[in-house]
Amino acid sequence: MPHCPLDPEVLRATLEAAGLRCTPQRLAVYDHLAQAEHHPTAEEVFRAVRTEVPRISLATVYKALEALVETGVAARLPAVAGDSGARYDARRDPHYHFRCLRTGTVHDLPTHFDPDLVARLDPELAAYLSRRGFQVTGYRLELLGFQSPADDTRRDGARNLTATAGDGERPS
Repeated sequence: MPHCPLDPEVLRATLEAAGLRCTPQRLAVYDHLAQAEHHPTAEEVFRAVRTEVPRISLATVYKALEALVETGVAARLPAVAGDSGARYDARRDPHYHFRCLRTGTVHDLPTHFDPDLVARLDPELAAYLSRRGFQVTGYRLELLGFQSPADDTRRDGARNLTATAGDGERPS
């Protein structure tokens, strides 16, 4: 399923329903996230958005990203060892990711999300976890590896194809 960015009026209504103002800075940050070929860091968003909003600060970008995450219109993907920081994702549908451990770049996988994947991997896992008092509310799937340097700049459109799940948490 392709990613469908929020209409500006829907984004405005979502922010306002959470008691937040819909500022030009928040709109610019969301627009960049929704158009990005990969899941950018706050610093990458800052560099890109600054061309449209020259007076925006890095602190404002961080605050805008956190507002978008708080309202559920974006997700914060945690950093892994060696990465320069968290990355952000404007997709709201459940989907999977792949991450290059050399560059830290995170892309969407073109695999459809399977809510029953954990049960398929190990049919006894749910019972095992239940006996230990653990209730599964979602899961994340992220493939880790090394993308060849020649492919680092290739734009294959993977972000427009499907498959992140959970109770408000997005798979990283």
